Amino acid sequence: MGAYYESNDLRKFGKIADYDKDLADKFFEWYGSVFEEGALSAREKALIALAVSHAVQCPYCIDAYTEENLKFGVSKEQMMEAVHVASAIRGGAALVHGVQMMNKVNKQEM
Repeated sequence: MGAYYESNDLRKFGKIADYDKDLADKFFEWYGSVFEEGALSAREKALIALAVSHAVQCPYCIDAYTEENLKFGVSKEQMMEAVHVASAIRGGAALVHGVQMMNKVNKQEM
């Protein structure tokens, strides 16, 4: 049995249109628009995308946006710093939910 994640599958992403062309077309149009230059540069958006890719743990996105960032000349140190930012936010989000547990414990102890 091969690996569950097949890096070559990223090249097949467009094939999602085989099952629903209308929705795929809408998604790809929107996706393309999101990454156009705007208030943020395409380079900045690629770095954000790399960080988010790690937060949502998408290996396909990590591969794609690592390549994209290299094309933009983003250094490995900048990419790793972005990954740490995403990790800190994700870790903090998990920890702040500890307040929910604490609230429940405090109510039960009353």
